[in-house]
Amino acid sequence: MIERYLLRYFLAVVDNGNFSRAAQQVNVAQPTLSVGIAKLEKALGVPLFERTNRRVHLTDAGAQLLAHARRIEGEFNRAEREISGQRTQPVVRLGVLTTISSRIITRAVRLSQTQNPEARTEMLEGNERELANFLSRGRIDAALTLVHRGGNRFFEEPLFEEGYAVAMSVNHPLANESIISAEALAKNVMIVRRHCEALSETSRHFTERGVRPFFAFRSTNDDRAMEMVSAGLGITITPQSHAREGLVLRDLSGFELRRCIGLAYAPHTQRAWGEHATIISALREIEPGTYNS
Repeated sequence: MIERYLLRYFLAVVDNGNFSRAAQQVNVAQPTLSVGIAKLEKALGVPLFERTNRRVHLTDAGAQLLAHARRIEGEFNRAEREISGQRTQPVVRLGVLTTISSRIITRAVRLSQTQNPEARTEMLEGNERELANFLSRGRIDAALTLVHRGGNRFFEEPLFEEGYAVAMSVNHPLANESIISAEALAKNVMIVRRHCEALSETSRHFTERGVRPFFAFRSTNDDRAMEMVSAGLGITITPQSHAREGLVLRDLSGFELRRCIGLAYAPHTQRAWGEHATIISALREIEPGTYNS
């Protein structure tokens, strides 16, 4: 029989990536945690982790156990709450792609809090690869990220599509144009959103047309990048949902790339689970065009 504390040790190692931080999380000494993991591996008859100097990684058997361990621990917690009469809401662990507009997240959180002030949400930011890793490890329950990218690792629920546009200050000389060509931007100063998933396509679009602008600012912080655009430091290429006061967004001639934003669910999470998670329900109410007015 597998004891619950062993599963908690196992999940702590998965979430923290090494034994030292995992031991701190569950408030035991590292040797105690190591003995517990060894006991669990002996009980199952298979190694659960591949150990390296820097991190530990799940074996195939460990990955299989992970989904069960998450579900079992969730049921334990649910049973404890119900039996003790606690009304604490379960925590929804949501990953958020770094390039998704803060306005979308803010709107969803406000709506969620209005619908259920006791709703508990833990958010974790990351890029596409990081969120996929968090999902596969069960570190998060769902991710607001790019979907329809050709993979089938997770159940995906599309929410909306959007294109990309040239963002510039309202005082920019081209602000009154409806469509702008790359050539018209040849002498413009540009700002680079380093986490943009369309960065390579954007660069190719300009270089194929012989446009090599001066880059005044490179940032992994989209909000800061957009504020610099608003201030007039330069222009940038951005998803349409990054529209905000002080900016105008104009179509870039010949640049037809679009992205689909949606929810990707971890293997331990069923889509129906989202029906009872207020933040998930709030995200489903996002409609194309309402975020960029």
